[in-house]
Amino acid sequence: MRITVLGKSPAWQDVDGACSGYLIEGGGVRVLLDCGPGVFAKLRARLDYVDVDAVVISHLHADHVNDLVPFASALHYGTRSDTPPRLILPPGAPGVLASLCAGGSMRPEHIADAFALEVYDPADTIDVGGLRVRFRPVPHFIPCNAVEIAEGGARLTFSADCGPNDALVEFAANTELLLVEATLPTPDEGHLTPFEAGEHGARAAPARCVLTHFSDQLDAAWVRAEGDRGFGGPVALATECATYELQSRPHSAD
Repeated sequence: MRITVLGKSPAWQDVDGACSGYLIEGGGVRVLLDCGPGVFAKLRARLDYVDVDAVVISHLHADHVNDLVPFASALHYGTRSDTPPRLILPPGAPGVLASLCAGGSMRPEHIADAFALEVYDPADTIDVGGLRVRFRPVPHFIPCNAVEIAEGGARLTFSADCGPNDALVEFAANTELLLVEATLPTPDEGHLTPFEAGEHGARAAPARCVLTHFSDQLDAAWVRAEGDRGFGGPVALATECATYELQSRPHSAD
């Protein structure tokens, strides 16, 4: 399973950057995890958008969904596919996306008609080809779900947006790759600082801990140092176009 960072910015894009978006390739399929502003162009630089099998959305803030509009436009008016990609959405999403389209003077059904919509319950486990997708609610300003995408024993855990919590730590325990948000320099109930992100990583004990969802206006060396301090070891910082290859992680007999 291969993960490519298409966008790692928070709610405002880095220079030449994109908001939340990650391409997962494995299990015979390609999955886009979140589709924030700027992500669709970054996706097109990597592959033909009609080759995306499914889009999974963690929550409904604009920086995680707004590029569904140009994606839908491309599916309507550009290269067409006989089978529309699945759009796997959290509860309440169809109405929110209809309002997003209507607010842009488009038909409310602009997104819904371009994709094969599915609304998940956070308790669901969903199969996309050979990949398994699971969810865990985490605290944010609106309902939000951490997302796990796994192929066999190889697991990616994405924190989505969240404040400090135990649910993420439990959900991500012993994951191969933890992508954990590190949005703000000071504590906040709806986001993590780089230090808190590292702390959550230390408690989850992933094979690799990668901090994401932080601005280029923060000093990257400081973000890394704070993450290292919380993690008790080296973390990595997400950068656009970075790729991570995942294999099943061996477990001890203890």
